[in-house]
Amino acid sequence: MCWWIGRDLLTLLLGTRHCAEPQHRALSGCSLPDPDPLADFDLASATTRDYLYVNKTVRHPYHQTMAHRPMNINHWIEIDKDYEWYLDEKARVVQEQGRHVLDSLPENDEACGELLTELADYLPKRFPTLFRRDGHDDSITNVVKNERHSGLNKVKGVEALRIVSRLVQDDFLMGREREDGEIYLVGGLVAFPGAYLLSETINKPLKVLHAPVPYFNEKLLKSVERTLKRFKPDQPFERSSWMIADDRNLFWHNIASVSAVDSNMNPKDLYLRIDHQTFRKLPRTNTIIFGVHPILRRIEDLADSPLIPSLLEKVHTESDPAFLKYKSTHKYDEILLPYLKELTKGQLERGLIT
Repeated sequence: MCWWIGRDLLTLLLGTRHCAEPQHRALSGCSLPDPDPLADFDLASATTRDYLYVNKTVRHPYHQTMAHRPMNINHWIEIDKDYEWYLDEKARVVQEQGRHVLDSLPENDEACGELLTELADYLPKRFPTLFRRDGHDDSITNVVKNERHSGLNKVKGVEALRIVSRLVQDDFLMGREREDGEIYLVGGLVAFPGAYLLSETINKPLKVLHAPVPYFNEKLLKSVERTLKRFKPDQPFERSSWMIADDRNLFWHNIASVSAVDSNMNPKDLYLRIDHQTFRKLPRTNTIIFGVHPILRRIEDLADSPLIPSLLEKVHTESDPAFLKYKSTHKYDEILLPYLKELTKGQLERGLIT
């Protein structure tokens, strides 16, 4: 599990958007502005931003950095056309896995309730066609799922996180600084981790959580801890990470459990998993909220993403061996790399790149 994996820097910046912050009254409990309402939001055709370019997810050459950027409040929660599938899949995972994916230590229970009320305040403002408050401060209705959740001001701990799981596609991990000065994972809703369990990581500090990440503790731990301790509730930020997956099982990808993917697998059937990661600090409990919205893109669809196949190939062939081992590239590179070359050749022939 990685809260913050330093990646290599992208040499080309493509399609980055610079959005002006909306000027409205603050969200509850902090000085962040309200999000701009999407009054004509069409769920059937909705997409997220393209994180490959917005957050420069795939980078080369490799340099270990934080690779984060300030986050416009409009982008804290993004909803796309697969919304219902995500919520149904999340409900299945939570029911089957229980506290392996949904848990909170007693010290974090108040923060769970605060996260829920923050979302209940945010969602109807950003997506007024999908959520209603019905004039009651302690209830929210999910119009899409036809579900009403009441008594929000009294719900804490795991039960608050359970309601969160019925509202958004994102997972949330929650961290707190303890008296020893270290930041610990103290709870969360982690239905779509891909390759780890909340139950194996809860109550552990960052240096233990990131021990498998090459060079993280030596090069980045102190700066990451400093940033997470110092950033304010009105200073949210975002980043993205990636992995290659061989199925659509967001809870636990098959590739995490095998020594290699099936050699007969068509590379078109592999996925690029992009985890959009958001960082906020709750104003009342001062808890660090790490949101993760996983997006799966079929590798064949990268044919229309300029430079991405070429960058992926370079990452897989020219990066530090320790980084490649951590990413488990040996499980699929014999299948993937020739296909990435084919996609790059196609982009050259079509004039998408030169």
